[in-house]
Amino acid sequence: MRSPRLLVAVACGGLLVSASPDAASAADQTFDITTLKGKIASLRATAPEDIRFSARLEFAGDTDDGTAPGDLILPDDGPAAPIPNPALLDGDTILPPAITVNQDTGGAPQNETSIAVDPNNPNRIVASANDYVTLTWGCFIAGVPCSALGDGYSGTYFSNDGGKTWCCSSSDPLHIGTLVPGVTRLTGGIYDAGGDPSVAFDSHGRVFYAGLGFNRASPPNTVAVNRGTFDASGALSWSAPTFINQTTAPSTIDDKEWIAVDSNPGSPFRDRIYVTFTRFLFNPVNGFFIESPIMFAFSTDGGQTFSDPKIVGAPVIYSSGSRPLVGPDGTLYVIFSGRIRSAAINSTYIVKSTDGGATFGQPVAIAPRRSVIGIADATFRMNSFPSGVVAPDGTLYVAWTARVIDSATAYSICASTTAPGCHVAAVYSRSTDGGQTWSAPLPINPALDASFRTPDGYIDPVEGTPPVRRVDTFWAGLGTTPSGTIYASYYAADVISPRRICLHVGPTGVCDTFGFVPNARLDYWATNLTTGESRKLTSHPINWRYSFTTFIGDYTDLAVGSDGIFHAYWTDTNNKQTLDWFLGTEANKGRVINQQDVAVFNGSF
Repeated sequence: MRSPRLLVAVACGGLLVSASPDAASAADQTFDITTLKGKIASLRATAPEDIRFSARLEFAGDTDDGTAPGDLILPDDGPAAPIPNPALLDGDTILPPAITVNQDTGGAPQNETSIAVDPNNPNRIVASANDYVTLTWGCFIAGVPCSALGDGYSGTYFSNDGGKTWCCSSSDPLHIGTLVPGVTRLTGGIYDAGGDPSVAFDSHGRVFYAGLGFNRASPPNTVAVNRGTFDASGALSWSAPTFINQTTAPSTIDDKEWIAVDSNPGSPFRDRIYVTFTRFLFNPVNGFFIESPIMFAFSTDGGQTFSDPKIVGAPVIYSSGSRPLVGPDGTLYVIFSGRIRSAAINSTYIVKSTDGGATFGQPVAIAPRRSVIGIADATFRMNSFPSGVVAPDGTLYVAWTARVIDSATAYSICASTTAPGCHVAAVYSRSTDGGQTWSAPLPINPALDASFRTPDGYIDPVEGTPPVRRVDTFWAGLGTTPSGTIYASYYAADVISPRRICLHVGPTGVCDTFGFVPNARLDYWATNLTTGESRKLTSHPINWRYSFTTFIGDYTDLAVGSDGIFHAYWTDTNNKQTLDWFLGTEANKGRVINQQDVAVFNGSF
C-alpha cells in the first residue's frame, strides 16, 4: 500500500514526471531496472500514485520466489486456541450452483479470471486464469523437482456443456493439459512466468488467448497470443504463441494486456483481432519512471502476425488497465484508466476507431475517479481498471471501481485514497452516442452499496465487537445478451468476521497468546442492469486470506452466450485440497488446506 504523494517536477530524460514526497532524495538515487523488483521500486518512488503495475506483476516482483503454501490463518494450536475457532467459518467445498472450473486437486492456486463463449455454440466456453499448478507437479527434470522450477503460468479450461463440467488437468511438461504452450519454461517457452489472461472467440469458433510472458530477475518481457481450435470430439488444443513486440530492454516492460475479436458477421472488419496493453517506460540511466501509454496492435490473419504496436489515447500517456471493445457494426473502442501530465487524479477514458484500428479519435473522459488502494480489513492489492461491453443497439456500458463518499447521494469521489467516510463501489456509466457523452456514474447494486457488512462469527467476547463498515463492491465484469439485457458480476465485501492472530510466541516456539482482528469476507454477486434485479451467486463467503493473502488477481469476468445465459467467473477459496509436492518439497505432504480456485455460475434472471 502506497502513501499519498505530492506532485513534484523531476527532470527525467527530457520529460517531467510526478514524483513522491521523497523526490529530493530519489533524485540522487538510481534504480536497477534490469529486474522486476527494481522496476516496481522505481514506480513506487518516482511515478504518480495512480500509476502502478498490474497486481500480477507487482506480486511477482514483491515475492521474487513465486509463492508459498496456503496461508492457514488458523493452524491446529490445540487447547491453547481460543474458543470458538473461527476456522469453522470457512467452507470445505465450493457449493452449487457455483461450479469449480480448474481440475487440479493438489493445492495449486488460480486467480485473475477471463471467460468467453463461442458465438456459434453457447455450450462451448473457454475460461482462463493465472495457474500455479506447476508448483504442485510431482515430476523431476535432471533430478530437480518440477515444482521447484514452476511458477504462475497461463491456464485455460474449457466446457462443451454450457459450463456444467470442465476440462483439463496437467501433470508434467509432456502432459500440460490446456496450459497455454510456448510461453513459460515448463511448457516449452523462454519466460519464467506468465499471466494476466484474456480470451475471446472469432466468428468461426476459434478462440484466442492473450497473456504476458516475463522474467523476474532479467528484462525479457512480452505479450503473447495463442490460437485455440476444437477438434471434432470437442477437445481444445493451442497453437504456438505469436509474440507482440518482444523486448529485452531494461527500460521497457509491457503489462496488463487484453484481447477482443470482431466476431460480428456483418462487420467490415470481421475476425480482426485487437490487443491493447500498457507500456511502462523508464529512464535507462537512472531508472526513473517516464510514462505508461496504452499500446495497440491488431491482426488480420488469425493471429499469425500483428501490426507494429502504436500508442492510443495520447496525450493521456500515464495510463493502465486498458480493454478493447467491439460494437456490432465493427466500431472499435478502447477503455482505460489514465491521466494527462497536469491532472491531479486519474479518469476513466475511452477512444474510438471506425476503421478497424487504423486511426483513433481523441480520448474522452468518462468520469474522474480516486485511485483505490484497498478495502477496510483486507490487505489484497486493489485497482480501479475499467471493464465494458457494447450492447446490440450500440449503447456503451463501462464499469470501474471507485472510492466514493459514504454520505453522497450522487457520484462523489473521495478527497484522498485514505480519507475517512468513504468506501469502495463498483459503478457504471452508459453512452448512447458512440462514447461522446456519458451518464452520471451509478452504483451497479445501489441497495448493496448503501448497506453495511453483516457480522459473522462474533459469538464470544474474546473476539471483540465487529466494526460497522459499509459494503465494498469491486471488479465488475460486464456482458450483453443478444436482446440487449446487460449483466454485471462483481465481488462484495459484505461480511465481517474475526480473524485470529498470534500476539506472543512462547519459549517453545508455539504461540501462547492470541488476539483477534476484523477480517472482511467476500461474496460474488450479479446484477441485471436492465431490470435492476441482483442476486448473490456464492453460497458461502470467501475468505481472501488463503493462499497469497495480498493477491487474488486484478479482475473478474462475465460472458453471455447466444442463448442469453451468463457465465460469471471469479476466484473462490472454499475448496479444501491436500498438498503433495509444493515449491520443490514434500514437507507439507498430506496437509489439507483451503486454496484459491476459480468458479463459475451459469444462469439468467
